[in-house]
Amino acid sequence: MIIISIMLIICLLFAALSIYLSYYSMRIRRQTFEEARKWQEDHYDISFYDELEKKDYTIVSYDGYVLPVQLLVNPRPTDRYILISHGYTDNHYGMLKYTGMYLELGFNVILYDLRGHGENVKTFCTYTVRERKDLDLLISDCRKRYPDMSVFGIHGESLGSATSIAVLEYKPDIDFVVADCGFAEIMNVMKGGLKDMHLPEWMIYPAQLCTRLIYGYTYTRMRPIDSLKDNDIPILFFHGEKDTFIRPFNSELMQKETKGYSELHIIPEATHAASVLTAPEDYRRYTEQFLERIGIKV
Repeated sequence: MIIISIMLIICLLFAALSIYLSYYSMRIRRQTFEEARKWQEDHYDISFYDELEKKDYTIVSYDGYVLPVQLLVNPRPTDRYILISHGYTDNHYGMLKYTGMYLELGFNVILYDLRGHGENVKTFCTYTVRERKDLDLLISDCRKRYPDMSVFGIHGESLGSATSIAVLEYKPDIDFVVADCGFAEIMNVMKGGLKDMHLPEWMIYPAQLCTRLIYGYTYTRMRPIDSLKDNDIPILFFHGEKDTFIRPFNSELMQKETKGYSELHIIPEATHAASVLTAPEDYRRYTEQFLERIGIKV
């Protein structure tokens, strides 16, 4: 009887841990606008942002979810546009570190808050499954809303980078992608997280079962790399050499998978999502050279 009771307790604890890991992995611990902006102000000059002409609007995604969008108008008239997707827990303020570069390169900049982030209606993260559909609709909306476009690219960081790769499944009408520190598939990132928590990697499988039962999604569906099998849109990959959250091999795998022109730049000493801050001059130079090589003069 005692043995049965002990086994029952162990099973209950195991089930509780699996449910907790599922909840922990899907919950979005989002930053406020104030927190995100303060972080940017502490790390680089964002004073240019307040002086820009801005146009705010919303789009309605495939399932009725409303996404806020902001156009930053380049002070110099231009028909080039770049759409930037932020990372997990972040919001559009976090993408100001790329905005200055693109303004100087002659682009209007389009920012938005991914579902569940910023001040959006709270929801869980599906690590590109729903997010790629949102981005696809946003790309289509931009094409219709700004018919003067001569060049249209997308740029993503971390989750936004993975989403920018995953959306290629739909063959969007874009000219290029800049993918910074994205994951090829979420399983390796979550296994790394389990290791950091001193838990065995195989716990990902009972957690995935709970995720499927509770949320209706599985981690094995969250594989941006699968969208690259017949992709011919040019991609510029960036990754920090010392990124221990999403390791550089993710970008290496994706570069090998894509069929179109691509470049990969591993930035020395850079940690996760910090390449542009660690080596801003190199980051800009690589971006300029990439654009020139695919026929976009800067």
